[in-house]
Amino acid sequence: MKHVALKMLQAAAVLMALGLPAQAEIDIQTVTSPGGIKAWLVQDSGIPFTALEIRFRGGTSLDAPEKRGAINLMTALIEEGTGDLDSQGFSKARDSLAASYRFRSDEDIISVSAQFLTENRDAAVDLLRRALVEPSFDQAAVDRVRGQVLANIRSDAKDPGTLASRRLRTMAFDTHPYATSGDGTVDSVNALTRDDMFTAHQAALARDRVYVAASGDISAKDLGLLVDKLLGDLPATGAAMTPRAPMNLTGGVTVVPFPGPQSTVLFAHEGIKRDDPDFFAATILNEILGGGRFSARLMTEVREKRGLTYGIGSYLVGYDQAEMVMGQFSSANTTVGQAIEVIRDEWRRIATEGVTEDEVAKTKTYLTGSYPLRFDGNGPIASILVGMQMIGLSADYPKTRNDKVNAVTMGDLKRVAARLYRADDLRFVIVGEPEGVAATE
Repeated sequence: MKHVALKMLQAAAVLMALGLPAQAEIDIQTVTSPGGIKAWLVQDSGIPFTALEIRFRGGTSLDAPEKRGAINLMTALIEEGTGDLDSQGFSKARDSLAASYRFRSDEDIISVSAQFLTENRDAAVDLLRRALVEPSFDQAAVDRVRGQVLANIRSDAKDPGTLASRRLRTMAFDTHPYATSGDGTVDSVNALTRDDMFTAHQAALARDRVYVAASGDISAKDLGLLVDKLLGDLPATGAAMTPRAPMNLTGGVTVVPFPGPQSTVLFAHEGIKRDDPDFFAATILNEILGGGRFSARLMTEVREKRGLTYGIGSYLVGYDQAEMVMGQFSSANTTVGQAIEVIRDEWRRIATEGVTEDEVAKTKTYLTGSYPLRFDGNGPIASILVGMQMIGLSADYPKTRNDKVNAVTMGDLKRVAARLYRADDLRFVIVGEPEGVAATE
């Protein structure tokens, strides 16, 4: 991780030395298809291929309570056949076009990533349309992919990080879908039927929740036509979105017994919304406290000075319907308690003392210098664009983002640190056999 951060800082320094702008200078076009579907585009004809990103808001949170895991299984089955093409036939057709498709789901989205050559665009889009609009969900494929999902569920049941995450979310979100895994359980997935796949498809893949972005060798007119061809036959509306999630975390320690010489620890409390005016101040504060660089306070205090862990970090978590400030680390069972106390102390210190001008200057340089490096190809650009749409950013955001970072003042940081970091509210979930650490549930 250290060498990655160093390379990013070096690249940022090169940009500044060359006198290049400190913001991402990309031309984002907003497109509305003839059928009324909106999309964002960065056109670049330098290489004859296009990256297309599609997101459907809702994700696995749209599962019916008694059908947990249905949307995850359905998403995994999209490329398993359509019409007269079975799984192998679909794969061969895709490969013959030198196209790439990827389908994923999480708590809030179903994502579709596609890349295709300009010369094969029409055929690649037609094949993708068939998969999205007319999936077969053949029983043989359902049974086979179900087996893969069940294997993952059983594997996760032995993974300390997954166990910690699930316990934390259960405590935080009560009966909201965020409280349980979108993969489902062994029992719920075993009970899913082929008909459930069609129901999940109708609930989750609908035009009223779709976001589209493209980058590469395609014009705005052609993108509009492509979008209608690809998505126009999907249902107009899908299942109702989930409401805001409760935040039930209270301060304390939860221990989940798990054999082994070390423990895995997650810690969290309520966070900050992405559209909050203080979000950029919170981003700077998190980078100083627990960001990915070795100069972050948690890394310095927990790892470098005391040797209590190999790595530790914190991050701002933004679900569609909830927010948290979260961190994680692993430590020997004998030193977990000491590490927790150091983290609490650092949480209190940043809330009461704030940050230094030197920390802020270096962090702003890092955040603004590394930002343009994210736009390093058609695939990343399309992914960033669709993500921007989903969180409500404007098309000029890449050109103004660094100005927003630089506009944060020391006064802002002191005020937001006192508001955001609440050591007494931190909930630590320990999966392991920690010594000298008492649970406080």
